[in-house]
Amino acid sequence: MWATAAIPKTVPLVTTEQIEATITVNGKIYEFMQDLYCFSRGSGFTEYLNNKALFLGYGIDDPKYSDYAGKDANGQVLLILAGEPTRKDGTSWLTGSKEPSVWTTDWRKKIDLARNKGAKALLVLTPQLAKKAQEMKSYINNPEIMQLEADAIGRNPKAKMMNVFYVSDAIADRLLRKKTAEYCQQRINQSGKPYMRRIKTPYSLEIQKKINPLSVENVLGYIEGSDAVLKNEVVIITAHYDHLGIEHGNTYYGADDDGSGTVALLEIAQAFTQAKADGKGPKRSILIMPVAGEEKGLLGSRYYTDIQPILPLKNTIANLNIDMIGRVDDEHTDGNYIYVIGSDKLSKELHNINETANQRYTRLNLDYRFNAENDPNRFYYRSDHYNFAKNRIPVIFYFNGVHADYHQPSDTVEKIDYEALKKRTQLVFYTAWDLANRPQRIKVD
Repeated sequence: MWATAAIPKTVPLVTTEQIEATITVNGKIYEFMQDLYCFSRGSGFTEYLNNKALFLGYGIDDPKYSDYAGKDANGQVLLILAGEPTRKDGTSWLTGSKEPSVWTTDWRKKIDLARNKGAKALLVLTPQLAKKAQEMKSYINNPEIMQLEADAIGRNPKAKMMNVFYVSDAIADRLLRKKTAEYCQQRINQSGKPYMRRIKTPYSLEIQKKINPLSVENVLGYIEGSDAVLKNEVVIITAHYDHLGIEHGNTYYGADDDGSGTVALLEIAQAFTQAKADGKGPKRSILIMPVAGEEKGLLGSRYYTDIQPILPLKNTIANLNIDMIGRVDDEHTDGNYIYVIGSDKLSKELHNINETANQRYTRLNLDYRFNAENDPNRFYYRSDHYNFAKNRIPVIFYFNGVHADYHQPSDTVEKIDYEALKKRTQLVFYTAWDLANRPQRIKVD
C-alpha cells in the first residue's frame, strides 16, 4: 500500500471567459482587436497609468547585441520591436546570414526575458496588427485557456506576472512622438547598435478580464524512507495524467502523451512499495506524483512547487519526469533509445548516475540532442520537470520524441511499444533507486 497523508491535492484554477483592453496615448483611445490585442495574465481590472516607460529596441539580450546592457527594466513598461536587427541586404547582425536567430524564431524568449528583468508590462510592435489580431481571436477569448487561481488574483509570490500587449505602428508612433518606430528601427538596423528612448508621452493601459473558477487534482503517492535521517529527503517522480480531452467530437486518447508516463509511474510505485514490504525499502522517501494540467501550461506541477509543496523543496533532491516513453520517433528504427533532457543542467552527479544505471541495467541509447542550449524545440521548458528546475532542484526529463500521432486522436494504445516502455521505465526506476539510497544527496553544481 502507498502511504498517504491528509494533504491538500486540489489545484485551484480559473478559465478566461472574456478579455477587454484599451490603450490611451495622449488623449487618444485605441481599441481592442483594432490597434492592440493581448493575452492577460491578470484578473479583474488592471491599469497602468503613466508608469515609467522605455523604448528598448528589439528587446534582445545577446552577447552579440544587447538592448538591456546598462539598462534597468525593473518596474518599467517596455515597448519593443518584433524580430531582430538586420542590415540593408537582409542579413542579421546576430547570425551574419539571412537566417534569423532564436530571438526571432522563438517568440517566448523576449517575453521571458522582459519578465525576468522585472518589466511591469510589455508592448510588442506588431506589423499588420489588425490582421494578426483576427487570426488570434479564437485564442484570446478562449474558455479552454487556464491558469492558476493564485496567479490570476496576484497571490503567487513566485510568479512574475506581466501583461503583454501587441500594438500597432499607430500606438508606437504616438508614444514615441517625433522619433517614430520606423526611425528607431532604421537607426538600429543601420548601425547594428542598440537605441533606447525614454517615453514621456502621457498614456494608460487598461485591461479587464472575466474569469470562472475550476479545480483539478494532483495525485500523490508517498513511500516513506527507511533511514531515520535520510527519510526527510525525497525523490519526486512525475508524469502528467491529463491530455487534450474531446474536441469537435474527436477523442484525444493520449496513450503515449502521457498515458505511457502515467503507467510507468504506477509500475515504479509498485516496485518501491514491494521493496519496502520485503524490508528492503529505499532509505530516502519517494513521492510518486501524477500531475494535472500539463497540457494547459504545466499547472499542476507549478502549483506544487510555487504554492503548495507538500514536502519542503529544500529537502527534494531530484525530480525525474516521464512524458512520452511508449513510442518510437522517426529518428530511430527501434525503441532501444530514450531522449535525456536536463540531466546535466543543475547537477553533473545526476547525469552520471543516470549514465551508470543505463550501462549496468538497460543499455539504451541515451540521446542528448534535445538537451542542447539552442534546441529550437525548447523541450527542456515544456514539461513538468521545469518547475522543479526553476527551484534549483536537479531534474531529468525522459522523452521518446514526437511522432505523427502527437496531439492527435490517433495517439492510441495499440501503437505503444511495450518492450521499449518497459526498458525506459526500468531506467527511471534504477536512477531513482540510486538517488534514494546513496549516502550523500547529489550536489547542485
